[in-house]
Amino acid sequence: MADPSSYRPQPGQIPDSPGVYRFRDEHRRVIYVGKAKSLRQRLANYFQDLANLHPRTRTMVTTAASVEWTVVSTEVEALQLEYSWIKEYDPRFNVKYRDDKSYPYLAVTMNEEFPRVQVMRGQKKKGVRYFGPYGHAWAIRDTVDLLLRVFPVRTCSAGVFKNAARTGRPCLLGYIGKCSAPCVGRVSPDEHRELAEEFCDFMAGRTGTYIRRLEKDMTAAAEEMEYERAARLRDDIEALRKAMEKSAVVLADATDADLIALAEDELEAAVQIFHVRGGRVRGQRGWVTDKVEAVTSGDLVEHALQQLYGEESGDAVPKEVLVPALPDPVEPIQTWLTERRGSNVSLRIPQRGDKKALMETVHRNALQALALHKTKRASDLTTRSRALEEIAEALDLDSAPLRIECYDISHLQGDDVVASMVVFEDGLARKSEYRRFQIKGFEGQDDVRSMHEVITRRFKRYLAAQEKSAEWSDTELDDEEGPVESRLTEDDGRPKKFAYPPQLVVVDGGQPQVAAARRALDELGIDDIAVCGLAKRLEEVWVPGEDDPVVLPRTSEGLYLLQRVRDEAHRFAITYQRSKRAKRFKAGPLDDVPGLGDARKQALIKHFGSVKRLRSATIDQICEVPGIGRRTAETILAAFAQAAPAAPAVNTATGEILEDEEQTPAGATDAPTGGGPVTAGTPEERRGQEP
Repeated sequence: MADPSSYRPQPGQIPDSPGVYRFRDEHRRVIYVGKAKSLRQRLANYFQDLANLHPRTRTMVTTAASVEWTVVSTEVEALQLEYSWIKEYDPRFNVKYRDDKSYPYLAVTMNEEFPRVQVMRGQKKKGVRYFGPYGHAWAIRDTVDLLLRVFPVRTCSAGVFKNAARTGRPCLLGYIGKCSAPCVGRVSPDEHRELAEEFCDFMAGRTGTYIRRLEKDMTAAAEEMEYERAARLRDDIEALRKAMEKSAVVLADATDADLIALAEDELEAAVQIFHVRGGRVRGQRGWVTDKVEAVTSGDLVEHALQQLYGEESGDAVPKEVLVPALPDPVEPIQTWLTERRGSNVSLRIPQRGDKKALMETVHRNALQALALHKTKRASDLTTRSRALEEIAEALDLDSAPLRIECYDISHLQGDDVVASMVVFEDGLARKSEYRRFQIKGFEGQDDVRSMHEVITRRFKRYLAAQEKSAEWSDTELDDEEGPVESRLTEDDGRPKKFAYPPQLVVVDGGQPQVAAARRALDELGIDDIAVCGLAKRLEEVWVPGEDDPVVLPRTSEGLYLLQRVRDEAHRFAITYQRSKRAKRFKAGPLDDVPGLGDARKQALIKHFGSVKRLRSATIDQICEVPGIGRRTAETILAAFAQAAPAAPAVNTATGEILEDEEQTPAGATDAPTGGGPVTAGTPEERRGQEP
């Protein structure tokens, strides 16, 4: 625990202007980001008598080891920078709302030639119109099923669409009138896009005008004695009204607004949002957060607004946002919302009428969400705490292992040897810190030696981070494969690959693997990290230097947690090993050419038609391909000269040896002809292929 006075800046060093500040821990990890109208006044509040601080603020300042700040011009800029840094650094002491589910949206892909209506989750894509979010995907499908009668927009996948276009036969929806079948040319691209735009207009709340137009057309058809058409229009109107009934009118005058309500206690807060468009509730979502910092209701609202609209722009930000409490001050957040929308946004507390009544409904939803979350989490926290305590007791640890790392080795008969590292914190998987390794120290199958190499490489990195001495060399950065964004210098504050030590290292295996891991740590002089292994045969827990395993009861929560950690490491390792094996099987002579990417490979195959013709081409002929220079052409021919000649392809159904021109070139997508599967390559390559 650090003393805040040890890193307190001098008062004269802190500027009296708007800005954003960051607290870092001893590992240089950003643990808190905040903004201030006056940095000098705000930071002074953190460096007072610890007894006067809120308990969570006290924990934060004693965990921190340094503080730094960035000066900005206005409070709006401070708000934007704070949001960016919270998203980038994921500080542990900041309020972070987490969804209890991935909410589905009704999406219309207006960025395609033939727009498609579908259910989408996750990150929003450019050029796609979204409606929602909805509580359940089946609610979207029910609505779409009703609307397809009136707006027969494409709903099929790209594969189904291409297959129908190739065969000239539409799918079932095309036959029953719930798709306009653009795949077979029943409507033109412009006509289909117009249908999609009418669908979007209806979902956006502009329903009255469209229904009145249909009613007028129905009356005209009846007067002209076109009774079949009039009956169809009547059924269309009924289908639209049924779809509208699914979202009852809650606000008059076709109001567009988002309503945000809070339910909170001393430790947690739940947020509920109702999205009202055209006076109807078009979507609902909820978040729950731990109050890891001392925050007011206004602060929670501000964080919710950042989370809700941080990635939105235009009409996705409504004209009106109704909240239970206003941030202090309110002007920066209101200006920020206005900039994101491009026009004025009203941020206020409803005082009376329908909006206040609806806000009470949203608040009741928030209360129920918080109660349900606490019921679920009480059991979950108790179970995880008991599991960690059982592990600590069984392994004779000083404290519960809050961070556990597990390692597993995977290979296929000694080929493509890889390893995985998975991380569990507080009994939960932390997937952003998973890492993958390629075993490079030797060839062949040796799990014990592989485990020693992996543990050594991982904790060498940890020691280097602790010493903060040298920058990583290019070779070191290529040793392990992981997210590129994690390959960072220590000065930017984001988590590096191996910056934090675990309290417990678990290896998948028995005594030999455990001894190898312990030996690797001892060679590095690390004696404060516990090691154990979990053997699959009898689920025995092995510890270094012991001839007999530690046997945990089958009903033990600690054993169950170790099994989950081990199984996750195995899953992660075998997934990586399979991907590497698949790449190796698909490799061709062009893959050995340095600097030759997929685009230029495809250009070469398209130009020459096959690898054989490319192999027999001259340098000047290869240079005719766009993007291929003379030096690259020489490198390509050199790679072909070093590669073993390919064996002839064989039709396994007939035994016929195919001519080279009939072979499918590497990288091509068309299936080979000849009535059966084709095998090609050297005998060694064919023996390595899977059925």
